Amino acid sequence: MTWDAVTNIFQGVTTLADAFSRNPKMAIARIALILLGLLLVYLGKKGKLEALLMIPMGLGMATVNAAIMFFDPLDLHGGMGTLFVEAQAGATADAVQNAADLMTILQIDWLQPIYTYTFSNGLIACLVFMGIGALLDVGYLMSRPFQSMFIAVFAELGTIITLPVAQMFGYTPQQAAAIAIVGGADGPMVLFTSLRLAPELFVPIAIIAYLYLGFAYGGYPYMVRLLVPKKLLAIKPPPPKKKRNITSGEKMLFAVVACVFLSFLLPVAAPLIFCLFFGVVVRESGIKEYINLLQGPILYSSTMFLGMLLGVLCDANTIMDPKVLPLLLLGVLSLLVSGLGGIIAGYILYFISGGKFNPAIGIAGVSCVPTTAKVAQKLVSKANKTAIILPEALGANVSGVITTAIIAGIYCSLLAK
Repeated sequence: MTWDAVTNIFQGVTTLADAFSRNPKMAIARIALILLGLLLVYLGKKGKLEALLMIPMGLGMATVNAAIMFFDPLDLHGGMGTLFVEAQAGATADAVQNAADLMTILQIDWLQPIYTYTFSNGLIACLVFMGIGALLDVGYLMSRPFQSMFIAVFAELGTIITLPVAQMFGYTPQQAAAIAIVGGADGPMVLFTSLRLAPELFVPIAIIAYLYLGFAYGGYPYMVRLLVPKKLLAIKPPPPKKKRNITSGEKMLFAVVACVFLSFLLPVAAPLIFCLFFGVVVRESGIKEYINLLQGPILYSSTMFLGMLLGVLCDANTIMDPKVLPLLLLGVLSLLVSGLGGIIAGYILYFISGGKFNPAIGIAGVSCVPTTAKVAQKLVSKANKTAIILPEALGANVSGVITTAIIAGIYCSLLAK
C-alpha cells in the first residue's frame, strides 16, 4: 500500500497536517475545539453543565473538527468539508444556486435535511418552545404578576445595553440586535431573532448563545455570591397574607389571552409566542396524550438534535471568522449585564419590602427556564435550609420568557430588512 493510499484513507489526519502546513492557526483551532467538545461532554456528565444539551453538542463539536476530509475543489463543500452539514445551504441562497445543488447536498450530508427543514427556518426553536410551554406553570407568575414582571424587565438590561455596544464594534443595527438578544438567555428566541435579523451570523450567534447558556449555569452562582451577602441569601420570604389556589381554567384563560394579545402587538414574534402558550394551554387543558407528546418526544428529540447540530456547526472555519471573535465578548457582556439587572431589581424589592425580599431571586429574571430559578433556590438553600424561594423565582423566570419575546418582537419589527 502506497503512502498516498494511506493518507487518502486517514483523511482526518491528512487534513490536519495540511492545515498545519498552510494555516497553523486553523489547525490549532481544530484541536482546541476537539478538546473543548470533550470537556463539554465531561462537564455535562458531571452535572456541571446542562447534560441534555451539552453532551450532544460537545460530542458533535469534537467529531466534526476531527472528521474533515478532502472534496473536489469544485464541489459545493469547497475543497475541504465534512459529511455532516453545509450551514450555508440552509441559511442563505448564496451557497446553493439551484434546486439540483440543494438536492446534491441533501444526499451527501446526513444531517442536512434536519438542518434545512427544521433548524434554518426556526422550526426546531418553535418545537422546543412547545415543550417548554408544556412544562411551565404560569400560576407562579399569576400569583405575583407585578413583582415577577418588575424583575424580568430589569433582567433585560443586557439585551438593551449590548445593542449600542455591538454597533460600536462595527456590526449593523440588525446584527447588533440579534447579538443583544443573547442577554435574554432564551435559546429558541436567539435562534429565531438571528434568523430574522442577521441570517449571515445565524450560525455563530446560535453556537455562542447556547455555549454561554450552558456556562451561565456554572457562572451565575458566582455572580450572586459576589453581589448578595450570605446574610441576605438566608432571607426567608414571609408567607402570603392571602393564599389563593389558581385554577387550571384561569391559567388556560391567561395563556390564551396573552397569546392573542402579544401576537396582535408583535406579529413578527407570533410563531414563538404561539408555540410557548400552546404548550401552556395543552398543559392546563389536561389532554394527557398531547402533554406526554410535548413534554417527552418533542421536547427531548428537539433538544437532542438542537445540541447535535450546534455542535457539528461549530467547526474551526466558523469560530475563526474575524466577525465572530467579538461575539465571544459581546455574548458574555449581554448575559452579565442581564444578570446584574436582575439582581438590582432584587435589591430594589428588598428595600421596598423592608428587608423581607431575598435579592437572590433577581437572577431568576434571566429567562433560562428553569435553570436560573434552580440556581437561586440552590444558593438560598445553602445559606438557609428552611428558605423556599422557588415559587417567586419561577414567577420571575416565566416573566423573563415573555419579556424576552416582547424585546425580540420589538427588535424584529423595527429592524427587519
